[in-house]
Formats: sequence, C-alpha cells, structure tokens
Amino acid sequence: EVKIEVVIPEKERSKEEMSPNGKASPLIYKVNGTARHYHLEEHPIASNPYHNPKDVVEASVCHVKDLENGQMREVDLGCGKALLIKESGEFHAVGHKCPHYGAPLVKGVLSKGRVRCPWHGACFNIGTGDIEDFPGLDSLPRFQVKIEKEKVYIRASKQALQTQRRTKMMAKCISLSNYNLSSTNVLIIGAGAAGLICAETLRQEGFSDRIVMCTMDRHLPYDRPKLSKSMDSHPEQIALRPKEFFCTYDIEVLTEMQVAAVDVKSKIAVFKDGFKMEYNKLLIATGNTPKTLSCKGKEMENVFNIRTPEDANCVVKLATSKNVVIVGASFLGMEVAAYLAERAHSVSLVELEHVPFKKFFGERVGRAVMKMFENNRVKFYMQTEVSELREQEGKLKEVVLKSGKVLRADVCVVGVGAVPATGFLKQSGINIDSKGFIVVNKMMQTNIPGVFAAGDAVTFPLASRNNKKVNVPHWQMAHMHGRIAALNMLAHGTEISTVPYLWTAMFGKSIRYAGHGEGFDDVVIQGDLDELKFVAFYTKSDEVVAVASMNYDPIVSKVAEVLAAGRTIRKRDVDAVVFLSFRTGDMSWLTGKGS
Repeated sequence: EVKIEVVIPEKERSKEEMSPNGKASPLIYKVNGTARHYHLEEHPIASNPYHNPKDVVEASVCHVKDLENGQMREVDLGCGKALLIKESGEFHAVGHKCPHYGAPLVKGVLSKGRVRCPWHGACFNIGTGDIEDFPGLDSLPRFQVKIEKEKVYIRASKQALQTQRRTKMMAKCISLSNYNLSSTNVLIIGAGAAGLICAETLRQEGFSDRIVMCTMDRHLPYDRPKLSKSMDSHPEQIALRPKEFFCTYDIEVLTEMQVAAVDVKSKIAVFKDGFKMEYNKLLIATGNTPKTLSCKGKEMENVFNIRTPEDANCVVKLATSKNVVIVGASFLGMEVAAYLAERAHSVSLVELEHVPFKKFFGERVGRAVMKMFENNRVKFYMQTEVSELREQEGKLKEVVLKSGKVLRADVCVVGVGAVPATGFLKQSGINIDSKGFIVVNKMMQTNIPGVFAAGDAVTFPLASRNNKKVNVPHWQMAHMHGRIAALNMLAHGTEISTVPYLWTAMFGKSIRYAGHGEGFDDVVIQGDLDELKFVAFYTKSDEVVAVASMNYDPIVSKVAEVLAAGRTIRKRDVDAVVFLSFRTGDMSWLTGKGS
C-alpha cells in the first residue's frame, strides 16, 4: 500500500483530477509495466492567502500616474521591499531581489510579462512570480495590488518580504517502505543543476512516484560555480537545497554511487559495485570529467583538478602564502588565479594560447582581462606547456615548462578543459557523437525512447543559431535542460527555447555573456577596454550571435531578451542598440528573424 499526498497549483488541479469523461480520477503511473493508482487528497485553496493577519502588511506606495507602462519601481512597505511593475495598464508586485544571488530586479529588463535579472539572466513572470528561465531554483513571491482613489496599495506577507523567494508547490510521496528498492520510476544519473531541476520539476508538475538521483559525489547537489569563485566555501554553505527538502518531497539521492553501464533494452542501470536498478524513465546528466596533464609527475601530491568542495578548500589552505602554478587559462583556471592572488605568495599561469579567453571573448577583450590580472600580481607564461612536475620528499616543488623556464610551485591547479563523462554509455546503443557528447533533440530526448540527457554532456539544437547542434557547458543551460527533460518525461511535448547566459567573476568584477558566439568572425566593441567598462558584440556574417559586457549592466540581459524573442541584431544596428537601450530601453524596432 502506498499513500500519496499531492499539493498542486489550482490551475493544474482540474487538469490532473479530471478523467476524459469529466469525473474525478486517480492518477495512474506505470512502473515497470505495472499500473499503480494514486489518489489525491483535497487541499482547498483558501480565499485569503494570508492565514495570519499579524503577518500581513498593507501600504500605499505611489499614485497611479507615477509609473508609465513598461516601468518598474522598488517600493518600501516598512518591513521589506517589493518590485512594483506597470505593464499594459496593469500593476503587478513581486519580490524585488532575484532569488539566485540577490540582484536588484529593478535594474533588470522588463519585456512582455517577465522581468530578467541584470546579473545572470534568470527570468520571472510578473503576474505569478514563477521562474521561467534560469539560473536559480526558487520563484518570486507575488503580492496583492489594489487601486483606491488613484493610489496604488500593496498587501504582502511580512515573511515573504523578508525571504524574497518562493518555492513552488510540489507533490509529496509518502510510502510505507514496501516498494522494491531496486526499482524506480525515474532514475537520474548525476546530481548537478540539470538533475536537481529535473526532479523538482517532476514534483511541481504533480508527479508522485519514486524519483532516485545518484551521484559519484559525497554531497547533496551544490552550487558548483562557487568552487572556483568562492573556494573556501564549505559544502553546507553552497548546498542548493537542505537535506530536509529532499526528505519532504521524497527525492532520494544516492551519494558516492557510480553507474558503470546502462542496459536500455531491459531498462536497467548497473552500478560499479554490482547493484542494479530498474527504471521507467532515465535522465543522464553526468556532466564533464576534467582533463589531466600528461607529463611526468602528474600524479604527485599537491596537484589538483578542482572537482569537489574538498579540492577547493584544500587548495586555498595549501596556497596561502605559498607559490601557486595554474595550468590553463580556462574559466576555472582564471577564476582560481583571481581568488588566490591576494592569498598566495605568487600566482603563475601557464597557457598554450598567447591571450586568455581568445576563442571565447576575442583577442582584444582577452588582452584587457590579462592586463587586469597582471595588475593584480598574476604572472603569465603564454604559448608554452608543462613538460615536467618535480618533487621533493614526495611533494610538488617545481613546474618545468617546455620553454625551459622553471617555476617554483607548492601547489598546482590544472584547468585545461574537460571531456563529457559518457564513457559508461559506449555499448548502450545511446547515440554518442565523435567527441563523446550525447546527442538529443529539442525535447532532450536521446534516440532511445524513455531515455533523456541534459547538461554539459549533451549536444542539442540551439534555436538562436538555426537549430545547429551545440554543446553549451554552462550553469544556466543545465537548469533549462533539466526542466525540459522533466516536462517531456510527462509527455508535455515542450521544446527548449532559451538564450545561453553565463558569467565569470574575477577581482570583484564580472563579465556577463549571452548568446552562442562559436565561430564569430568579428567583434564590435563599445566603451573603454582600458577602463574595463565595455560591451562587445560578436558577429557572424553580419549578424550578432553573442554579447559580453563588463560594468555595462543591464545590456547583456537586454540583448538576451531580443534574441529570445527571435529578433535579429545586425552589425549596423550595434550603435543604436547601445544608445537606445540606455536612453529608452526600447529595442522593439529590431527586425524579425530572417528579414
């Protein structure tokens, strides 16, 4: 016997509860060919959303004419702030901070019923507060707005004003522990952003059967970008959800468990220790495996790939007042160099290219970033490689370069790229391309029915690049992949439609980036690279395919909204885009795709 308690939004209630003849029906899911029935418990929606009158505040915040259509204002209700928005003649009020990292949304971009975060591109529906694009897990709280005598009033929960976040309602699965431990409806291999978002989306959509996530890591899902941006963070500080969350919503996480093979015909995952688990739907979200050095001495102590919080913490401890050598001017390598620059005695960075980030940001932006690092005591050794790591008493002592230079080194961090962690799928029949990436369609489906893939290990059709199959190994994209996979496990038929968005942080400054600039043939730069206040437009055949900026918010989010709407920015439009986005915020004049 299994008892299920499901809490779902009212708009979904009728859809889930009604059978084809219009009468209430239990939910039925097939697990391994066996139909199992789940009845919904009633959870009526109260007419008054504020159950405790003492927790409610109501305040007049402005006159109806104070805001024009398309404007936002941060308003203070005494015990907290809200974001007041006017669009199409209607007022809306939601939380004023992005739940991801707390960015002020009033400085973001308002467009067609949603507001986009100025820092990292997350999008929220202004009518519901629901998160519609990522990164982040939670939605915004929504507050009541009323108009009386041409004054705008907001009625809000004090708690919501203080927390500035709202977790969507989810299904709950309460079992009596008599199900088969080696069988699950949904198995998720990987516990990063894609895997967690997939599990949460399933619960948000009312899915109430067993969900199992497995990971080689020893921790519950955590904020992986912080491993190189905030290296001394402990696992509990960067956890995406507390342990209680997984217990509450019956999302099981098997830690330190590695899948060795998948039998897609029998629908069985075989773990390295021999344990086997049968599944109905499978998500593969295993991410990447960092590349290692191939030179002599690569296995010695104090040589690190930053893969876990323990790795990052250990590097910080060992590097303090010591000599650090970083191999690879990748995002990870550069962020680690920036973080350690003030802590280490010396930081040296070895790179095969002559300019960091050249392939991604272009040579001019790369040189500006390189200069910023040199001004912060980071020494570059470019156009060379490591030939040997030398030790003394079993510990790293020197890094020898092919140029002949010998660098003192107490710690070495390797950031020379990564390969998809898909080796265990070679004999599975799942379509893998020549580089090891899992090939999926717009619904994150592989060539095998019921098998989905998401995150850094996949290539998928990117709408903004004419459905070219691309790999986008970034945090925001992993979130969206996980959501789309979950929706299509439930047969929603939802196709991915998002603009890639990423950021990097170094020496207290951030570079924001939107689009997919692979293969760009020109870079148009506005602003001052020397002052590190600029916006760079990456073009291919006269069309802007990506944009990057530093100290130029919120232009990257504005361009992301243009691209998300399917509109084209031509090279000749760049001057007008920069001018108008800061004068009026209106870029609706841009042409439609292909015009």
